[in-house]
Amino acid sequence: MEANNILIMLMWLGELTFSSWLLSYGAEHLATRFGARFVGRTLLSVATTLPEIAIVVYAASTGSYGIALGAGLGSNILMMTLGLAIMLLIATTRLSKKPIKKINVSSFKLDKIFLIITAVISAVLFIDGYVFIDGIIFSGLFLAYIFVAFYEMKKEKQRDKEKVIEEYSKASDENGLPGNQKQLIKAGIIFIIGTIGIFIGAEPFIKSLEQVSFEIGVSAIILSVVISPIAGEMPEKISLMLLARKGTQGTSIAIANVLGSKILNNTLLLAFAVFGAVYHSGLGVTIARSPILTFQIVLTTVVTLIAVGLLFRKEIGIKTGLILLGMYIVSIGLQFFMAS
Repeated sequence: MEANNILIMLMWLGELTFSSWLLSYGAEHLATRFGARFVGRTLLSVATTLPEIAIVVYAASTGSYGIALGAGLGSNILMMTLGLAIMLLIATTRLSKKPIKKINVSSFKLDKIFLIITAVISAVLFIDGYVFIDGIIFSGLFLAYIFVAFYEMKKEKQRDKEKVIEEYSKASDENGLPGNQKQLIKAGIIFIIGTIGIFIGAEPFIKSLEQVSFEIGVSAIILSVVISPIAGEMPEKISLMLLARKGTQGTSIAIANVLGSKILNNTLLLAFAVFGAVYHSGLGVTIARSPILTFQIVLTTVVTLIAVGLLFRKEIGIKTGLILLGMYIVSIGLQFFMAS
């Protein structure tokens, strides 16, 4: 039985890896039309967060508010530390096809500011628990981020209309030649297929991994604090690793994906949690504070602020990756202590 579950787990991991490769391929080519940051912030962030959104909606609509909030909070800690650390360690070493010593993150000012604002607001609003109006606020913050990201993308295109497009096609966008249009359609279709593959494969992979963990005797604490969050973020981590190996543009998409998806977690994901709770219990429902959720909110906010602070340098490299890796280990230790 154990061998069968391991085989099933590896099968779904393979499916997720292939789907993530399709996502990274589609994202890289869509970036030639819409810009690396816009694609990473929006399309890729939403695609890799779809499994989490589904879990949050289901948990909140059935009354499991703690699971709904914990999914988003655990994801933020994981990806702002371990996720970014893995991406940096790959991009700056021979694990990358085109290693780079330093990654310029000065162009992500918008994302860093939005991430700080949404992290603080989500923590402050939780002081008296989340209510319906908070869901409206979270939705508004997400729409504001998407609007500003779209506006910034339009300004970038005006400044340098053809620079990135020419890397993949000699046909200019102004001439409307079919070669570039076909490439864009192909990238879009591949991206959609990868998104569907991740949505289908994420849940059975997580369940099979948890089943194998139980069978080999992994404790419930390690499962909840370490294994389940890593499994839940597997599509995003695989996409990050694949993009980090592609060089400068892939790395830009990867950073935009991490920052964008964590902003999404602080806004849209929390909005879904609130609206799911409203669906379950009515407009007057409150997702109340509890000791473990309060600790998780505080830890997530602190980790986010420290990690974003490290990104306010003009360039980051392997040293920043090692610091973030250390932060992940410390946060796991704190969560393990609280869970025990």
